[in-house]
Amino acid sequence: MTTESFAIDYQKMFDLSGRVVLVVGGGSGIGRAACLGVAAAGAECVVADVDMASARETVLLVEAAGGQARAEGVDVRSTFSVDAMVDRTEAWRGRIDALITTPAKNLRKRLLDYTDADFDQVIDLNLKGSFRVARAVGTRMKAQGHGAMVLMSSMRAYSVEPGQSIYASTKAGIGQMAKGLATELAPYGVRVNAIAPGIIDTPLTAPIVGNPGWNQAYAARTALKRWAHVSEMAGPLVFLVSDAASYITATVIHADAGWTTIDGRYDPPV
Repeated sequence: MTTESFAIDYQKMFDLSGRVVLVVGGGSGIGRAACLGVAAAGAECVVADVDMASARETVLLVEAAGGQARAEGVDVRSTFSVDAMVDRTEAWRGRIDALITTPAKNLRKRLLDYTDADFDQVIDLNLKGSFRVARAVGTRMKAQGHGAMVLMSSMRAYSVEPGQSIYASTKAGIGQMAKGLATELAPYGVRVNAIAPGIIDTPLTAPIVGNPGWNQAYAARTALKRWAHVSEMAGPLVFLVSDAASYITATVIHADAGWTTIDGRYDPPV
């Protein structure tokens, strides 16, 4: 296909009508925002979460907004659970057009205080959990010859503070995993990207949001001088799974209000 023969309906670039989008971790936080976003764009959304009550709550929110969704239980720490959930999802409509996966654990401890058990918990959920989901869904997308996947990195993959070494390591690994998988699946029509959010008001960041000094210091560190509402992550996610991103793969999009770009310590009088 040449650029001359390529045609696109620009009004439908972000339209996900008729597509099946699997959101792992859709019961809360960025995952829930992703579900609301893709459903508003017309997709049928599968809300997968270890907490089925939260997944069902997201389904109700999607349906109240006029969208379509169904709940699935999954524990990304279990290969059996992931594979079974993906099997059920594929059987539902015969395909999975897009994947967004968000589950993560942040155990704030300095590296020298980490135990082997602590390390294993964070690695198994964040990095290996993403691997399990990407492998299961990638296998289906390779066979069907199309698909878009978005994994969840973080600005902590690029900018680290005390107590974040292991969490940051997993998020850096996820970014590299997305890039490597993208090169492997590109011949089969599958795109793989990641986003690196900044400071988002979610259950994961509740201890920081609840501390006035910490909260304000983080906000001041960004170019926009504020935290993000979780809904602000829906836009980048819908974009990456839509036709608007048809030429984007092996990329990490920073949705961090400039955190990883600006110096942030001092505004010089120039």
